[in-house]
Amino acid sequence: MNEDNASGPSFAGRVRALVHGVALGDAMGAPVEKLPTAEIRKRYGWVDTLEHGWHRDTQAATMRNGRVRGHGIVTDDTLMTLSLMAVYAETRRHLDAWDMADAMVRQITWTNRFVPELQRECALIERLFYPEKWIYQRHQLASCDPRQGGIGNMVNCGAAMYIAPVGVVNACDPGAAYDEAIAFASGHQQSYGLEAAGVMAAAVAAALVPETTIGAVVETAHGLAKDGTRSAISDIAETAGNLRDKGADRHEVIETFHRRIARFSPLGDDLTHTADKAGMATPGYQPSRFLSIEELPLALGFALFAGGDFRAAIELGINSGRDTDSIGVMAGAILGALNGDAVIAPDEAATLDRVNRLDLKAETDEFTRTAEAILAADAEAAQARDCSRQRLLGQPAAN
Repeated sequence: MNEDNASGPSFAGRVRALVHGVALGDAMGAPVEKLPTAEIRKRYGWVDTLEHGWHRDTQAATMRNGRVRGHGIVTDDTLMTLSLMAVYAETRRHLDAWDMADAMVRQITWTNRFVPELQRECALIERLFYPEKWIYQRHQLASCDPRQGGIGNMVNCGAAMYIAPVGVVNACDPGAAYDEAIAFASGHQQSYGLEAAGVMAAAVAAALVPETTIGAVVETAHGLAKDGTRSAISDIAETAGNLRDKGADRHEVIETFHRRIARFSPLGDDLTHTADKAGMATPGYQPSRFLSIEELPLALGFALFAGGDFRAAIELGINSGRDTDSIGVMAGAILGALNGDAVIAPDEAATLDRVNRLDLKAETDEFTRTAEAILAADAEAAQARDCSRQRLLGQPAAN
């Protein structure tokens, strides 16, 4: 149900759509993850449903690490997002790196949940990629200063892919969302991987501003971004505007975006880690002030080109290839927050719940109540602070 009010979709509806967008983008993108766009077109035509099978289905189970995908199965992007929501439910306040070291470690390492790709109940860490397993290694095994947890990690989109809940608890305050995401995710990521997490959270907070536009969201994200991330967003946003003005088709958009992002993300189409790459540094995974992860700028660019259309942006991101699920997650989260729960297709929501043994609405509504309590505490604290400042400066108290 879409609970509209005078300012558009309700807060609860926006958060439901955000989490749905995360799961939908993840599940639609997972079957084609790591395929280049040309291979997606050859094998699938155009991915626009949850019904596709995984491109690795014909491989032996050992080659797939025992994982299954396709037909609505979500990956670690969604499960890490739900884990962060659970951290907020536990703490009921804003977070920093100590919460990464404490509550987030418990969520991913010591809390069992159904992991759809493995088809069993287990700790999420059994599914996580090495840059996310790093959280446990650095904080519980190495017992580092929590603020230094991300140092030395492979730079990737791992923090940005699940950081959207930080934008929710800082709704309409992108600067605060950026600061909290950086403080929290510094326990996981570094360099432009950390920067992307801050900007992603800020974009979500900006998308929750009533009556805003996707153009304003991207402008806000660009204004807060630093270094290569800022440059990449600027380049892709300008390109998106030019392509929309000329009426480019979706394939031209994807091809042009890939050419433009190559300045900032040298990963290219070959994302598979193989034995013959041992001993070789992988371009684009090391710290740099000039590079950017490609997923967030691309997600923002597709959202701009699509004019804020939830479904069109997700599909563009997924069919662009490479890290398809994370691009879909980021576009889905931002545009879900922007558009509200009118974008939720009931049949797809039901599929996501059934296949993944989830109740996304229940988990999301609980998180919404937590976020509302945090926002209310913020408002009370701001009022007390403003009153104290007025007294300090000898100003009359506001009515």
